[in-house]
Amino acid sequence: MPIRPENLHRYPRDWPQISARIRFERAGGRCECTGHCGLAHPGGRCPAVHEEIHPDTGSVVGLTTAHLNHTPEDVRDENLLAACQLCHLRIDHGHHRVTRSLTLAARAAAAGQLGLLPETALTRTEPPTP
Repeated sequence: MPIRPENLHRYPRDWPQISARIRFERAGGRCECTGHCGLAHPGGRCPAVHEEIHPDTGSVVGLTTAHLNHTPEDVRDENLLAACQLCHLRIDHGHHRVTRSLTLAARAAAAGQLGLLPETALTRTEPPTP
């Protein structure tokens, strides 16, 4: 997955070397997902291999390195997983939903749109009695 420019500062300088070591030395160029993505893989491990055709999607696999806790600063081996695009996107799906919601809310606020008030800030008014 490409690193967004606004997040580049969160990755260590040697990230390309760390990522390559995880993807090609540790994982041997094959997706390491064993169900982290929510799919049941035949044989227990995703069969996708870097630069080969993905057996499920039919696209060429570009092996990536996923952060299991979604924290780019955390480059411990146990937090990193060599993943095909399908598994990586599925692993990050919940995280992407949250960050998308925050981004949309920030854009709306910047455009002057008010957000929803917390229920405690609302006061109930009764209709006038006839």
